[in-house]
Amino acid sequence: MESIEESSGIIDDEGNLFGVVNIVDALVVVLVLAVIVAGVSLVLTAGSDSDSSATEGTTNVTLDLGSQPEYVISQISIGDSYSPAGDSTLRITDIYVTPQGESTRAVVRAELSAPRSEDTLQYNGAPPRYGRQIEIQTDTYSATGTIREVGGSSEVTTTETEVLARANLSETEARQLSAGQSILVDGREAATIESVTTYGTENPDKKTVFLGLTLQTLSHNDKQEFGETTVRAGAGLSLPTDAGLIEGEIIRVGTTSQRGQPATRNVQLQVSGVSPLLAESITPGMTESFGGETTARITEVQRENATVVIRGQEGDIYERDHPVQQDVTFTANLSVRETEAGVTFKGQTLQQGRVITLDLGTVTIRATVVSGYQ
Repeated sequence: MESIEESSGIIDDEGNLFGVVNIVDALVVVLVLAVIVAGVSLVLTAGSDSDSSATEGTTNVTLDLGSQPEYVISQISIGDSYSPAGDSTLRITDIYVTPQGESTRAVVRAELSAPRSEDTLQYNGAPPRYGRQIEIQTDTYSATGTIREVGGSSEVTTTETEVLARANLSETEARQLSAGQSILVDGREAATIESVTTYGTENPDKKTVFLGLTLQTLSHNDKQEFGETTVRAGAGLSLPTDAGLIEGEIIRVGTTSQRGQPATRNVQLQVSGVSPLLAESITPGMTESFGGETTARITEVQRENATVVIRGQEGDIYERDHPVQQDVTFTANLSVRETEAGVTFKGQTLQQGRVITLDLGTVTIRATVVSGYQ
């Protein structure tokens, strides 16, 4: 009976566990198992930490693609995507195009998807920093853009900016412009012509045209941009129209009108020492008109022989009538604008002695302002 109890103990007299395994060997096995369990736990914990520090993220950027040929511009579409690496993707979400000289400038908004590490997106191995260049490659085109904005919405932010521009055009070009016309670039509206005012010049084939425009501008660094132009007075402006490419200059920003209020003035003008043929060609009722708008109308005309100064044999000075040439003094009703600085005609201030040009259809004259300009 006693031998049965001894043999049924946990550890027998020979140090065997349950009479089968040596206790020392059992402790070694337990230690090895503990090490294995700890290692597996460490690996799983490390894997879990790695996954939490490299999660997927997205952000929106503005990419300036610069000047692009028409065949590239026509291929760029919303939804175009490109993956430079297996964990990074770019998708175009909005497009903005403007004329830039004889080519077109493209700016796009794009969504970048990539791993995020410590709140920083790692697109194709680096953060999307300002100034970084990013490629876009599709089956139909390839382009490279510079990051100029990070974050924000998925759409390009544009503003309607009113300007008044001046351009010198041929008569044919001027006649093809009218209020309400839309200026399209790749089928997208880049500007709208709000008003057209046309004046004659010394060259009967050339016109000075004032265009009131609403531009779809891009906001950047608290400034408005149209193509490569920062919108400001004195800046150049290129517009593709039905009349061709118009090269002009911005005169005013924030309005489509010339300065002052429209009015009419009867101004006395004079041309001196002209031939009898030219003098006789200036008659009441003649007008400078374009597109149904009258700029000037002659109402009264006076002619007299021009005077010349001669010196006698004794050195005396005499004033005599010229045998051929004539002086013509006439009154013209002019379409002017009254400003705080004075009265303007064709964008220039009227002053005594100032020379203005009138294109009267059959004749173009340069006349000197005598009175009536105030």
